Amino acid sequence: MNLAKKYFPYSLKGTKLSGLIVAILIYTIINFVGGIIFSILSKLPLIGFIGSVLGWALSIYCAAGSVLAIFIFFKILK
Repeated sequence: MNLAKKYFPYSLKGTKLSGLIVAILIYTIINFVGGIIFSILSKLPLIGFIGSVLGWALSIYCAAGSVLAIFIFFKILK
């Protein structure tokens, strides 16, 4: 759980319903803003591939953070 605390700090606040909603909203906003930025970067010819890969990595990170928050809320993970 120390690894989750280090990389997914907002997911651990999902013990109550309000914390779960806040954690999911934070990951959604991060994914939305990062998606816009990386989609602009992916249009550039030289760094387009790197921007695309970073965009996918950010999407996977945000999805994992949201799933982790849901698991903590339903007490699947402690």
